[in-house]
Amino acid sequence: MAILIDRNSKILIQGITGREASMITRHTLDYGTPVLAGVTPGKKGMNVHGVPVYDTVKEAVEQHGVNTSLIVVPPPFALDAVEEAIASGIKVIVVTTENVPQLDVLKMLHLARKNGVHLIGPNTVGMINPGDRMKLGSIGGDNPERCFVPGRVGVISRSGGMTAETSWMVKRAGFGVSTSIGMGGDALIGSNIVDLLTLFEKDDDTDAVVVFSEPGTSFEEDAAEFLTKGGFSKPLISYIAGRFTENMPEGTVFGHAGTMISGGEGRPSTKMKKLHEAGAHVVERFDDMINVLHSVLTGKAVR
Repeated sequence: MAILIDRNSKILIQGITGREASMITRHTLDYGTPVLAGVTPGKKGMNVHGVPVYDTVKEAVEQHGVNTSLIVVPPPFALDAVEEAIASGIKVIVVTTENVPQLDVLKMLHLARKNGVHLIGPNTVGMINPGDRMKLGSIGGDNPERCFVPGRVGVISRSGGMTAETSWMVKRAGFGVSTSIGMGGDALIGSNIVDLLTLFEKDDDTDAVVVFSEPGTSFEEDAAEFLTKGGFSKPLISYIAGRFTENMPEGTVFGHAGTMISGGEGRPSTKMKKLHEAGAHVVERFDDMINVLHSVLTGKAVR
């Protein structure tokens, strides 16, 4: 089992005829993940790597019963794509698009919450469940096995690239992942750390969760409060990058749009302190998580 995506997922790709979406479709099919349909208005009757294309999500739902959507469209059309997917009953949506206007993001987040939809992104590489060979998004590229192997450790990452690197660290430690998720690098995203920990808590096949974090936002502070209140009972291993940013001018953006310290909020040192006090295993160096994983999952550290 895993969270959000498994063999019961019936996948649709919105914007499938675009260059990037076509490449993602090819990699997804090669991994063994079935893609049942694609949607690009005005392109009905085409196919992309054998996947039939429809004009509307409603048609794709009627023909294939799709329940999960990957959205790969230009920023001005992302909100419309999310609205159409939600109106058609899609319950899991991954938005890869970067630079979506913030007002549009607020609208899509409101719609998702209102309709009980799990929204990942925007600005995400997606997610992967290696046990079922299911992936949604560019995550893993054309060689997912390099970093993602089946196991019982959940991975959450702000960074797309570090989603793979963190999962590879789990692999190096001799374990594998249940589900690995790139949350998205923006300040406004559909599913934050607490949202995902809530799902991992209920997953019987996840024994621990590793989180890769960055400066900016209050996601980690919120997660610490969630742990303190007993919302997550499994081992949580946290690495927070970018401590050097605390010596830089306030308001500087580092990489992702959400990676910004403003006032006292978003400082890595504060995040680390609060997570540690809440009972999380906070590591100083990225590769320290190998020993910590062994310690929490086997009771023995690596010599």
